[in-house]
Amino acid sequence: MPKRVNVKFLNDRLEKEYLDLSDEDKLKKKIDWIIGRIKEYPSFGQPISKRLIPKEYKKQGVDNAYWVELNKGKGWRLIYTLTAENEIEIIAIILEWFTRHKDYERRFGYG
Repeated sequence: MPKRVNVKFLNDRLEKEYLDLSDEDKLKKKIDWIIGRIKEYPSFGQPISKRLIPKEYKKQGVDNAYWVELNKGKGWRLIYTLTAENEIEIIAIILEWFTRHKDYERRFGYG
């Protein structure tokens, strides 16, 4: 039997930021689509090399991370991690998203 996938946000602030987006907002629609894909196929995003995972994530116990493009050609990214709480459930945690590629580059030490 396949494991159930539960998608959560890293913290209340990030969840509030998501919930405050209008249902018509393209960003919210894309995040909703990504959440649906994660529930179907948890590791569908592009894996981030362990050596490139930012210290900010590692401090929170993150040892794997994936990125998904939010807006083709603009460099917008959503970052998430996967963890197995038990034998029957995978938890996907949305760590953050970037709507400016410069912010993504800064977080990952590229710029």
